[in-house]
Amino acid sequence: MLEIFIATFIFFLLAFAGMSLGYMIKRKSIQGSCGGLSSIGVEKVCDCPEPCDARKRRMARDAARQVQLEKHRII
Repeated sequence: MLEIFIATFIFFLLAFAGMSLGYMIKRKSIQGSCGGLSSIGVEKVCDCPEPCDARKRRMARDAARQVQLEKHRII
């Protein structure tokens, strides 16, 4: 019984370490593969006609980050 527990614990530890390593290398958060709400035509979670101020700031920050990434692109 203890052998099964140890083997299961090691398996989950390796899976967790693999996900952590993937995050450290790619700097992308874990996400679902189905596309989420965008796959059914919903652009954002609240589906409001006008985004809130926090969302506008986040969108501006993401756009500025994308510009910087394109500007300093190596390949």
